[in-house]
Amino acid sequence: MSEAVISIRKADLFQEENMVLNQVNFEMNKGEFAYLIGKTGSGKSTLLKTLYGDLKLENGEGEVAGFDLKKIRHRHIHKLRRELGIVFQDFQLLTDRNALENLVFVLKATGWKNRDEMLERAREVLGRVGLQTKDYKMPHQLSGGEQQRLVIARALLNTPQIVLADEPTGNLDPEISNDITQLLHTISKEGTAVLMATHEHRLLERYPAKIFLVQNSKVEAL
Repeated sequence: MSEAVISIRKADLFQEENMVLNQVNFEMNKGEFAYLIGKTGSGKSTLLKTLYGDLKLENGEGEVAGFDLKKIRHRHIHKLRRELGIVFQDFQLLTDRNALENLVFVLKATGWKNRDEMLERAREVLGRVGLQTKDYKMPHQLSGGEQQRLVIARALLNTPQIVLADEPTGNLDPEISNDITQLLHTISKEGTAVLMATHEHRLLERYPAKIFLVQNSKVEAL
């Protein structure tokens, strides 16, 4: 039996007072990969922000990683986000520390205490994304593709149920975009659900998966 990690039912999604998406029904299961497509301004970001708790769900029902989006209190949003890995187009890496210490910083911020355990976990996820020999490099010494791999490693640190990737290949050339998309598919096959917003439709053909189209205030499964 499939295990839903995201379940949105008959939901209206708002940005401030403006309803952006209405009567949204959206579901993803453990280990599933899906693309989120739609024109700029169609509501993709509104959906993603609702999923990670940046926008409150007012109407309808929604659960993400076991959290009720209507009932969750603001002070508990960090608990929801520990169950999520979030990958943005702009890397948002700490420029004053190397790849390994970028990850250790996040582990410390999310409650890890033992430095040896933090180093072990950081090196483990660096290996998972193919950066095991780059742990000493500063972000500016990494290529764009390597920086995005580091961001994905950061997203995996706390063993999330879901990775939300918002245009993760937007600033990368086609060959590197392929590598990043392939990596995200591999992560989903290892049991972590991945929702990837993208405008690169060639990736959908090269790496087929479920597609959600956002248009006309609706979210449609293709």
